Amino acid sequence: MAFVRLLIPCLVISTDVAYSCQNTDDFVGASSPGDIIIGGLFAVHNEMLHPEEHPIKPVIQNCASFEIQVFLQTLAMIHAIEMINNSTLLHGVTLGYEIYDSCAEVTKAMASALRFLSKFNSSKDIVEFKCNYSDYIPRIKAVIGASYSEVSMAVSRLLALQLIPQVSPASSAEILSDKIRFPSFLRTIPSDFYQTRAMVRLICESGWNWIGVIATDDDNGRLALESFGVQATENNVCIAFKEILPTYLSDNTFNAKVDRAIEKIVEESRVNVIVLFMRQFHVLKLFNKAIEKNLNKIWIASDNWSTAVKISTIPNIKELGIVVGFGFKSGNISTFHDFLRTLHERPTENNKFLHEYIMLLSVCAHLEYHDFQMCISNQSQENLMQNATNKHQIWKEDFLIANIEPGFIHSTILAVHAIAHAIEGQCNQRNCKDPSAFTPWELLEELKKVTVLDDDKEIEFDSKGDMSTNYNVLLWKEIDGHMEITKMAEYNTKKDCFIFKDEEKKKEFMDLKKVSSVCSQHCRPGQMKKVTESPHTCCYECVHCPENHYSNQTDMDFCSPCNNKTYWAPVNSATCYRKTVHFLGWTDWFAIFLLLLSAFGIVLVLTISVIFTKNVNTPAVKASGGLTVSYIILFSHLLIFSSTAFFIGEPTEFKCKTRQALFGISFTLCISCILVKSLKILLAFSFDPNIQNFLKCVYKPIPIVVTCTGIQVIICTFWLIFMTPFVKPNFSIPRAIILECNEGSIVAFGIMLGYIAVLAFICFIFAFKGRKLPENYNEAKFITFGMLIYFIAWIVFIPVYATTFGKYLSAVEIIVVLISNYGILCCTFLPKCYIIICKQETNTKSAFLKMIYTYSSKSASSVAVSQISLDSKSSSSQVAVLDSCKSEKTSENGNCHFQVPELRLIKGEVPPKSTARMLPRKRLSSI
Repeated sequence: MAFVRLLIPCLVISTDVAYSCQNTDDFVGASSPGDIIIGGLFAVHNEMLHPEEHPIKPVIQNCASFEIQVFLQTLAMIHAIEMINNSTLLHGVTLGYEIYDSCAEVTKAMASALRFLSKFNSSKDIVEFKCNYSDYIPRIKAVIGASYSEVSMAVSRLLALQLIPQVSPASSAEILSDKIRFPSFLRTIPSDFYQTRAMVRLICESGWNWIGVIATDDDNGRLALESFGVQATENNVCIAFKEILPTYLSDNTFNAKVDRAIEKIVEESRVNVIVLFMRQFHVLKLFNKAIEKNLNKIWIASDNWSTAVKISTIPNIKELGIVVGFGFKSGNISTFHDFLRTLHERPTENNKFLHEYIMLLSVCAHLEYHDFQMCISNQSQENLMQNATNKHQIWKEDFLIANIEPGFIHSTILAVHAIAHAIEGQCNQRNCKDPSAFTPWELLEELKKVTVLDDDKEIEFDSKGDMSTNYNVLLWKEIDGHMEITKMAEYNTKKDCFIFKDEEKKKEFMDLKKVSSVCSQHCRPGQMKKVTESPHTCCYECVHCPENHYSNQTDMDFCSPCNNKTYWAPVNSATCYRKTVHFLGWTDWFAIFLLLLSAFGIVLVLTISVIFTKNVNTPAVKASGGLTVSYIILFSHLLIFSSTAFFIGEPTEFKCKTRQALFGISFTLCISCILVKSLKILLAFSFDPNIQNFLKCVYKPIPIVVTCTGIQVIICTFWLIFMTPFVKPNFSIPRAIILECNEGSIVAFGIMLGYIAVLAFICFIFAFKGRKLPENYNEAKFITFGMLIYFIAWIVFIPVYATTFGKYLSAVEIIVVLISNYGILCCTFLPKCYIIICKQETNTKSAFLKMIYTYSSKSASSVAVSQISLDSKSSSSQVAVLDSCKSEKTSENGNCHFQVPELRLIKGEVPPKSTARMLPRKRLSSI
């Protein structure tokens, strides 16, 4: 390790012209003759040495930092070409190659491209300027490369002048899919669009949304960062910071910017996932610094370095945390392994890369594995020339195999095979021994249609010139003390999903979720995100959902409202609950109590009916209007008690329409019959001739009952037809639905109740007039009390009904119905029942006649006194004095005559009967 540290300052060496290429042939890194030449462009060295003197001369300099992985790609290209030459694919036509080192710089790559464009078989490397290159035959027919997208973009623009097909096994920038700008560019790998989408998918499925990104300041890094940023935003993944590192290690600011990136990672303590779009030597620098700072994160590797063995073998690499990468899908490369095992037997005259590698082996042979690898990378060509002197040649067989990046090797071999199949298509009817048999642009058209067999699967270039193969999801895992790069899953680019080989691999993938990398903790169901002052949507506060709102997923941006009509939700709810439907049910204790009262009322009605039936011929029953009227009144009471059942239970259209109409008509029938009774009583016991005449005209029992009840029937009929009651759910209570009957029209409801009140008031007036009639048989007084109870009950009902809310609204109406019904029933019939049962001695005909006689005597005396008073005022000498009242049956229908004698009033004398003047009066009573 100490040796390596000493070598690092030696990277900057003298730039004497002696170590630069002297002619164009020195510019070629590896070559082989053939009938058709294929160019190769690889960054075998990752740094081109720049002169320090001023002014800078336009001289192509040497390169430093030998890249084993890219060197292996050049060998893969050579191996694939030799395999094709040894096959029968091209029928005797041989492929040759010229491979150049781009040194990871556009300037040197452009110099190589100029060599490619030079005219075939010319004594000098001359690029002719022409208006039409259709018949132009350049030095090569196709190019494989370059390693980096930035280089490929520049070279492709130059090759597009002659439409020379360029097939890259490593350049993945999404912009290269644009066939307008890069018409001759193709590649055997997917574009970065799929890689960045795969990364975002991994991040989302692992539950991360707060990440950092570090990229290089070149086209590949910036374009990958842009593509990743777009897809991250679409999937609600926030980038906490973006750091851009210089493209070239020779940049004076490189180390400072690496230090700043490390400081940013330390500063953003909540960021535990970092995506790196960088070249391998950038990652080496960054990771060495990160190990010094004891950073432990999840590092997501791009395809540039995800399979880099020289990075995975950094000492203490395991202290960095977890590395998850995306690499190109590999195929069977076993024949390439065999090729590498015999590589030391091959001549090095036409392969400067191989010659340099052998020299590096000799210089660095004494070092351990990682230091040996770093030694190879850090040797400059000047140092190599000095140190390789007098060194014995050695060979490490397994070193190259251990450093293979299978994805890049496979895609390189695939590129050679694609070009070979396209050449086969052009050579079917041509003599391809002649280099002018076809032009590069004709080969390009053939190449676009080529189908290559890869692991028994046919693959081809799509319309954008890409081969959309899948990605391998790689996990760097420590096994037996060494970091191994293992395949964890496969990412399907077409279906945008991960495919796992077995449950163990899936568990490894799921274990990534254990690491948290979020700006804010996830909002649980029942919460929503509240944006803070941070510009990032991933930084927020979690607040509870308000009442009647819910969120059923994590990290909801808003709480969804419940359907307030049928559902409700408490604060911080993850779901909506169905509202409880409320109505006065049959099992409600209060409903049971009211039903018992109604049932008792029905029993009472039936009991009274039985009592009246058994005592039908008694004066008490006859004084109540007879059995028929009593039955009608009792039947109406029975209907009123029964109507209360329609107020209980789940409201239906039938119940809502029936209950008020049944109650209204029944009550009206009851009041109508009581009105008839009041008129009859008043008519029977009234002695005022004017009142007698009026009552005789008005008293028509059947028409009165039919008319009064009929009017109510008409009111209810119109109500049910035009403004019918209906079931209406009441949603005003937050957590309940009250099923209630909407009366349809409050006006109609009021008219119905008002009409009953008017009848009751008339009945009350008539009953009040007759309140002083004979006590034992006087119904008028009790009817008056019954009407008063009715008025009090309904007057109290109106404000209570208006202020009551909920399912007990129906109970309020039931109560007032029961009170008014019980009041009228008890006042009308219970006094009669008391006489019938407890005062049987007064419920006889003789007792009734005696009572009539007594009442008539008192009434007659009152009339006489009133007459005397009138006569005294008019100076009349005569007064009418009531002496006696005799009642006798004068006809079969029970009409009675009362005799009232007219005598002059003498103090202390009783007028004789002979002087009495008979005042016959026909009674309408049926008693």
